[in-house]
Amino acid sequence: MTQRTSSTPGPQGGTATERQIAEAEAHSAHNYHPLPVVIAEAEGAWVTDVEGRRYVDMLAGYSALNFGHAHPRLVAAAKAQLERVTLTSRAFHHDRFARFCAELAELCGMEMVLPMNTGAEAVETAVKTARKWGYRVKGVPDGQAKIIVADGNFHGRTTTIISFSTDPEARADFGPYTPGFEVVPYGDLAALEAAVDDSTVAVLLEPIQGEAGVLVPPPGYLAGVRRVTAERGVLFVADEIQSGLGRTGRTFACEHEGVVPDVYVLGKALGGGVVPVSAVVSSREVLGVFRPGEHGSTFGGNPLACAVGLEVVAMLRSGEYQGRAAELGDHLHAELAGLLGAGLLTQVRGRGLWAGLDIPPERGTGRAVSEDLLTRGVLVKDTHTETIRLAPPLVISKDDLDWSLDRLRASLARR
Repeated sequence: MTQRTSSTPGPQGGTATERQIAEAEAHSAHNYHPLPVVIAEAEGAWVTDVEGRRYVDMLAGYSALNFGHAHPRLVAAAKAQLERVTLTSRAFHHDRFARFCAELAELCGMEMVLPMNTGAEAVETAVKTARKWGYRVKGVPDGQAKIIVADGNFHGRTTTIISFSTDPEARADFGPYTPGFEVVPYGDLAALEAAVDDSTVAVLLEPIQGEAGVLVPPPGYLAGVRRVTAERGVLFVADEIQSGLGRTGRTFACEHEGVVPDVYVLGKALGGGVVPVSAVVSSREVLGVFRPGEHGSTFGGNPLACAVGLEVVAMLRSGEYQGRAAELGDHLHAELAGLLGAGLLTQVRGRGLWAGLDIPPERGTGRAVSEDLLTRGVLVKDTHTETIRLAPPLVISKDDLDWSLDRLRASLARR
């Protein structure tokens, strides 16, 4: 945990960090605003920058790195597959595909899997699935299918997905927008129930809203959504891209209310932080509506992705990582409650090893706190001006978690 603080001057002036950031700014579109760090190596919960400084990664790729950086089991699975075959396209079968689909379906308590690559692709797939199911199975008149979503949602940034976003930054200047969605307040079961009509084919929700600041809905909300959708013949589609696969102390966040949705949308941690892997997982009745040529992806379900995904499923099947998230999550939230009680935070939300922290205005913005923590050897990320998110890898040790929280406490107390 020793931190090196020296900077390496470059032959063209400036440090290695400064030169690489300047080059990135000059040659890449500015669709992100990264913190001023350039990572070169990583292992477990720690990363090392181009100048040899080390940091605890308390973001974990927005949950894509649930198992930490370079987990030996995942790296071994990827290396072994790299030496065999990496891509066939779905024009042909390969020897990893059937087992991946079967074992992921079993983990989810479902029957069928439609693998894709990114989370946004999986959400788009779920939208198409719900609409086609609505027309073919429910009998909604063609072109009238409606999907209910929640305000504050984040499901991706494709044209269709931002059409039902309520975030101006994600939505502005990208119209015209795709119709067929109705937005209701997150956590308001009465509003959701009132929005359901004969044309409604699905309710698409994050069980915990990540990008919005790790918002946990009121107790009973998810169970209520499950009841309403079952009674009204509507699919409950749970976007567990960030909340799923161990992050909250259960395999899926829906499990905290004993809820099983009709459709899981998965991504991020499914690829183990090694390759992009996503999937829509559901019943035969729902995913069985697809016919050849109606949906696809050249890389979706490729051999390398399936090999890594299989290892992820095997690791989750043990329950070890869910247990660590639950135990360390209790410790995390107890420590954060202390910061809240000391007036260093205005609100804390979350579940398991996942938390959203609201910063008092007098202590700076979320960005300012993130930048200060960077100087202290801790990587976090801000959202919505006053909030930072904590989502350390599930493999983080208690000592490293406490080390990071000590630096958070010092950062907040500096003003």
